[in-house]
Amino acid sequence: MQKIVLLLVISFFSVLTANSQMPAIGTPATELAYKDPDGNIISLSSLKGNIVLIDFWASWCGPCRRNNPSVVATYKKYQGKKFVKGVKGFTVYSVSLDQNATAWKNAIQQDGLIWKNHVSDLKGWNAEGAAKYGIRSIPQTVLVDETGFVIAINPSHQLIEQLVDKKLAASTTTKKTTTKKKTTTKKK
Repeated sequence: MQKIVLLLVISFFSVLTANSQMPAIGTPATELAYKDPDGNIISLSSLKGNIVLIDFWASWCGPCRRNNPSVVATYKKYQGKKFVKGVKGFTVYSVSLDQNATAWKNAIQQDGLIWKNHVSDLKGWNAEGAAKYGIRSIPQTVLVDETGFVIAINPSHQLIEQLVDKKLAASTTTKKTTTKKKTTTKKK
């Protein structure tokens, strides 16, 4: 009887924690939809067609703030670039674990986080988005392809660039043609 109760308890907790795991590479990204600084809901699925870097961070997190210049540089690198058919572009979906809206908004401005996809439920470590992805430390990132599937978890900026570069359209270069000068000799 005790074994049955123990199995039921373990099963119960397994079901409860099933949604709090980081999605595996090759699986669909778990949907997120929260308010931006202006109070508008932005969903992760609304960015489908883009390669998306989901960035879990907070204004009070020193390592996050030190990482932000690299995220900004990566974002800027791909703005205005042409991608292969089916890929609209590259963007960042920032999920803040802040509780203070003013500190969150100020950090966005101070760190020059120029993309528009900033969201938070202002619940700190109790943030629903963090729970859905099993976030226990920050910064954490997830790279999602244009179809909504996870392609990397906590990738380095170099790996992000390698993966995104593969989706860039071939640059249109003009072929350089060289002409050989024919020399003919006449027989006398």
